[in-house]
Amino acid sequence: MPTTAFSHTVEDAVSNGRTPTRRTVDVVDVRELTPGVVRLTFRDEFTAANVKPAQFVNLYSSNPQHLMPRPFGVSDVDGDRVSLIFAVVGYGTDEFAHLKAGDRVDVLGPLGRPFDLRKDADYLLVGGGLGIPPLLEAAQALAGRDDCRAIAVLGYRDAHFADVYAARYADEVHSIDESEGNVLTLLERLWPELQESGRELIILSCGPTPMMKAVAEWASRRGVDAQLSMEQRMGCGYGTCVACTIDTRDGREKVCEAGPVFTAHQLGWDNK
Repeated sequence: MPTTAFSHTVEDAVSNGRTPTRRTVDVVDVRELTPGVVRLTFRDEFTAANVKPAQFVNLYSSNPQHLMPRPFGVSDVDGDRVSLIFAVVGYGTDEFAHLKAGDRVDVLGPLGRPFDLRKDADYLLVGGGLGIPPLLEAAQALAGRDDCRAIAVLGYRDAHFADVYAARYADEVHSIDESEGNVLTLLERLWPELQESGRELIILSCGPTPMMKAVAEWASRRGVDAQLSMEQRMGCGYGTCVACTIDTRDGREKVCEAGPVFTAHQLGWDNK
């Protein structure tokens, strides 16, 4: 549990409408889901209570030579426990993958603009690989609502490492790997059924940029709105370093600040 000093810091920040500053949290679980893919869970009351789907947190290395944090989308929340799923691809993620229950790590967040889930709709959660975790949090946020459905459409290179987590919250889970096709293969299969639901369809997507562009074009041809959570390389995570800018219809935007969620129209991916 947080210390009294930490609690005062959080309370002061919240009362002033700010996200609390970098703080130290307890790691409660680290497990490998498949070779090179890890699920890390830490305890943080503020993030657990305030994070919204597609928002991310920064984790900081204990090595003083590694100054820049690593951003991770939150995959799900359980009480005061916050989970992240990530690939081990360098020294930063390797360090976090080797943490153990009882270790401590510095965190900042939640950060970024989340998915918009206000409409009554059937939400298609279209994810590829390590873009899937923010969609799990979206499924959790939608679970239990009577005015919508969450339909997970997940693509993998090989191991279907997130299906078990998606099944906890989504109304339906459809997944595929490269031996069968990709998420567009699944969308085509599901399209006749989706048209019969009577609800508006909204796509939420996260994954490799080529995949999201293809999903946005597929959606545009069918008159379906799409929200895309961009996986841009970040530095600071809060708009200072300008390392994560992308082109939009309104000019260059910082993914960490204006995003990570953008509509297909904002990105110019909707053929309109």
